[in-house]
Amino acid sequence: MLVMSYSWLMLQTILLRTFYFCCCWGLIFAGKGSSETPTASPDSSLDLSPEIVESSPTLQRWQKAVPDLQEEINQDPSFRTRWRLGYNQFPSSSNSSGLGVGFTDLWVGNSAFTVDGQYATNFGSRQSLNLNLNYYLLPLGYYANIAPSVGYGSIVTGDYSTDGVNVGGKVTLALSRTGAADIVFSQNFIAPGSANEVGISTLAVGYAIAENWRISTDLQQQNSIAQRDNRVGLYLEWMP
Repeated sequence: MLVMSYSWLMLQTILLRTFYFCCCWGLIFAGKGSSETPTASPDSSLDLSPEIVESSPTLQRWQKAVPDLQEEINQDPSFRTRWRLGYNQFPSSSNSSGLGVGFTDLWVGNSAFTVDGQYATNFGSRQSLNLNLNYYLLPLGYYANIAPSVGYGSIVTGDYSTDGVNVGGKVTLALSRTGAADIVFSQNFIAPGSANEVGISTLAVGYAIAENWRISTDLQQQNSIAQRDNRVGLYLEWMP
């Protein structure tokens, strides 16, 4: 009787261990099978029709790879290229008036380099020409940015004139990522270190009146050894 009880106990132990072993291997193979199940595509998981996907570049891009939105925001410029034409007043030159034309932040490819160009004249004793290359130090998507600049500058004020290397920088505060509003302060020096050095301080404020059009005004002060001059400008700007 003891032998039979002992044999039955051994059989139960063997059966339980076999059952436990089979269950473990079953769970392992089930896990492997589920991990190999293909992931549903974005359009099938969202149950979107092919027509909707084909008409949406964003959905097509997300199907290929989920983008890094934070990186795109940081690298997408918060300010746009502006082409400008406007009216200038020269208070220090008998309140004479004239014309101004130029462009701001013309992008050099997909880099952090931009080009600024500005010409102003009263069709007489006052003329200025500036062409600068800027390099933005912070991510382009930031609302505030700093850019050192280097280029060429030329100024004619009555009997006084100077031209040469133009170095300086500007600080841009973008109040809107679409170029709807911004404030820019720049400080430049033409022919720095020479007897004809001229310092130019400019404060510009722009505000959009339509999707691609803005009104901008700027105040400029010119300081040289010979004299001090100023200019006030009102511009219509186009953003391509």
